Amino acid sequence: MTRASAAGRTAFSVLAAISFCHLLNDMMQSLLPALYPMLKTSYALTFGEIGILTFTYQITASLLQPLIGRYTDSKPRPYSLATGMSFTLAGLALLASARTYPLLLLAAAMIGTGSSVFHPESSRVARMASGGRHGLAQSVFQVGGNLGSAIGPLLAAFIVLPHGQTSVLWFSCAALLGIFVLLNVGHWYKLHGMARLKPRAASAGAHAAPTRKQVILAISVLLALIFSKYFYLASLTSYYTFYLISRFHVTVQASQVLLFVFLGSVALGTILGGPVGDRIGRKYVIWGSIVGVLPFTLILPHANLLWTVVLTVPIGVILASAFPAIIVYAQELLPGRTGTVAGLFFGLAFGMGGIGAAVLGKVADSFGINLVYEICAFLPVIGLLAGLLPDVDSAGRVRA
Repeated sequence: MTRASAAGRTAFSVLAAISFCHLLNDMMQSLLPALYPMLKTSYALTFGEIGILTFTYQITASLLQPLIGRYTDSKPRPYSLATGMSFTLAGLALLASARTYPLLLLAAAMIGTGSSVFHPESSRVARMASGGRHGLAQSVFQVGGNLGSAIGPLLAAFIVLPHGQTSVLWFSCAALLGIFVLLNVGHWYKLHGMARLKPRAASAGAHAAPTRKQVILAISVLLALIFSKYFYLASLTSYYTFYLISRFHVTVQASQVLLFVFLGSVALGTILGGPVGDRIGRKYVIWGSIVGVLPFTLILPHANLLWTVVLTVPIGVILASAFPAIIVYAQELLPGRTGTVAGLFFGLAFGMGGIGAAVLGKVADSFGINLVYEICAFLPVIGLLAGLLPDVDSAGRVRA
């Protein structure tokens, strides 16, 4: 009893540590889009160049994450998490000192590289520490990132914007703290984590596997849903501040506060999605979260300032609840490939966000920022494909 309790406490402490580091990681990474209004003025950037900056950061992460996840499935690297945070630290230092657009792109690429290492491996650690409650663990891990993404714009509004680009360097202290914590997580990973994960993978593998056709169909549907979710999210994370400034003439600081409201709702949706999926099934959470957001996205482009702010709350909550369920659903569909699945879906999420930012930036330059939200309002319709997903239990068995 005592040993079981100790194991439980250790698992929850590791889960808390990895969630905290996710907060630090995504807080630092969210500084880049939060700086866009300042960078646009300082460097005379177009919306298209802003989109390319986001594309550089997110495509770096999306291309590397599946490769890193697949590699560490076969050759675990417990201390790779601290290495990934070191790339983020270097990217922040360059972002603080960059004086040309190409150096901004290089800084974005380095920050993206740090993310590409952090996300698949930390998702694996979350599964190791879950004690079988995979949805809850994935939500706790992911909500750290959501909170970090929400805090980042506030810190940018009240620290970086008043003190200038060089003040980004102050956040290197957060990166150093993250490296220290992740070294300790890596030590637990090496001594205990792999022993926790391997028996579960073997147990899952003993059950009847889904057919190849079922796997291909399910993964294809999930990838389409990720496209829908993150293309829409790109319209808000990258251009919401510009939309508020252009349409409602709010100040830059006010727009950052309102962006925080939206990102906070995303954090709430993330923490709800995993436990609800544990209770009622991943498929139903995925289905409800993607399609349920459609009425709100359709109304948003036609709302006044007050209702725009109000509508972003259910949009964030409902849309974000899908991602923990999607990750765990895919990991249950492909047991033993935790890193590959996490890398694929986190990578695609970043890639879709990057492509979405670049495409929507061109649309904003050519036709105005308002059209971006009128077009994106219909993206959740793709969520109807969730009806094609088979029912998968925690052992990886597909029910007819």
